[in-house]
Amino acid sequence: MTEGNVALEPRVSLETLASLGEGHIAYVKQIRSEDVPGLFPEAPEIAPGLKLFALHAADGTPIMLTDSREAAIANAWSNELQAVSVH
Repeated sequence: MTEGNVALEPRVSLETLASLGEGHIAYVKQIRSEDVPGLFPEAPEIAPGLKLFALHAADGTPIMLTDSREAAIANAWSNELQAVSVH
């Protein structure tokens, strides 16, 4: 689409964007142990200052927490999800 000399991109709703990759893609994100209570309220108390990895569904829903990126990716694969990393 163009308007005058400016190219316009089609807009994607937040709902559509959130559902992209649903059931097929998960992402691995490095987090700090201080972030755990907000993402995983049921998790036991964890010492501050630790580097952890969270696996999230494509829509952002937390799936698992681990101390190894490789374990997060293995969990995604075992659940037939393609894992991608975010920084």
